[in-house]
Amino acid sequence: MTRKDFFWETTDEPHAARRKLILEKYPKIKELYGYDSKTKWKVLVVCFLQILSCYLISQLSWFAIILIAWSWGGTLAQFLNLAIHEISHGLAFEKETHNRLFSIFITNLPLGIPASVTFKRYHMEHHSFQGEATIDMDLPCKFEGIIFKGKFLKLIWVFLQPLFYILRPIILAPKNPTIWEGVNWISQISFNFLIYYLFGVKAIAYLPLSTLLGMGLHPIAGHFIAEHYVFNPGFETYSYYGPLNYITCNVGYHNEHHDFPRIPGSRLYKLRQIAPEFYDHLPQYDSWVKVIWNYIFDDNMGPYYRTKRLLKNKQIANNHKIN
Repeated sequence: MTRKDFFWETTDEPHAARRKLILEKYPKIKELYGYDSKTKWKVLVVCFLQILSCYLISQLSWFAIILIAWSWGGTLAQFLNLAIHEISHGLAFEKETHNRLFSIFITNLPLGIPASVTFKRYHMEHHSFQGEATIDMDLPCKFEGIIFKGKFLKLIWVFLQPLFYILRPIILAPKNPTIWEGVNWISQISFNFLIYYLFGVKAIAYLPLSTLLGMGLHPIAGHFIAEHYVFNPGFETYSYYGPLNYITCNVGYHNEHHDFPRIPGSRLYKLRQIAPEFYDHLPQYDSWVKVIWNYIFDDNMGPYYRTKRLLKNKQIANNHKIN
C-alpha cells in the first residue's frame, strides 16, 4: 500500500557508529583521507567541452538543442554538479579557500545557475543532521508526499526534481545570504552574459537547460533516488556499484561516502576493498535507470519513502560530527 507518512526513527543515523567500528578495526583507512589532485583537471576538461558545446549548438534548432542538452549537456552538467559535491567536502585542493574559489569561478560557471556556495551550506547539514526533518533539506516535504502519487504524477516529480531541490530549502529552511553567495551570483551572471555575447541566446539557454534536464528524468539523476529512498525498510542509505560511477566522481559509493566524507570519491572503492564485511551485505544497486523505473512503476514507492528522525537538534548536533 502507498504510505501516508515517512519512516520515522528515534535512533541515530547509521554512519557515525559504523565509521567508529571500521576505524577501530582498520585504522589505516585514515591514509585514504585527503584530496585528489586529479579532480581539477577532470573539471577543466568538462568545462571546456560544455563551453565548446555552446559554440557548436548556437545555430541549431531549438528541438535539437533540447535533445542535446538532455543527452550530452545533461551528462556533462551532472559531472560538474557532482564535482561541486566533491569540492564542497574539500576534496579537490588542500586548502579550503582554493576549493571554494575553484568551485565558484570554474566548476559552477558552465551550469548557468549559481549553486556551489548555497549547495555546500545545505549539504553539510545533510551529512551532520541526516534525516532530521527541520534541517536536512535533502528530504521531501509532506506536500510532495501528498500530491505526487501514482505513476504519472511520480513521473512528473522525477522530471521536476531540480526545482524541488532549489525551492525546498528556500521555502522550508531559508538562510541569510552570505558574501560568498553574492560572489557566486555575480560571477555566474557575468559568465552568462559573456556566453550570450559570444554565442547568442541559444547558447545561454543551453547551459541551464543541460543542468535542469540532467537533474530530472536522466539516467545519472537516478542517484538522487538511489541514495536514500527506502526500497528496503530498515536501510536509509544505499550504494550503487555500476559503470556510471566513472563519470560521477564515484558518488554511487554512497554508504562509503557518508561513513567517510573525508575520503575523495576516487578512493572510496579502496575503502570497500579494505572493509568489505561492512558493505557487501548492505542493499545495493547496479543500475540507476532501474531505480528510476522501479520508483515510478512500483505503486508502493513515492516521496514518503524516506527516513526522518525525531531526535532533538541539540542531541543530533552533539552526536553527529563529520570527521
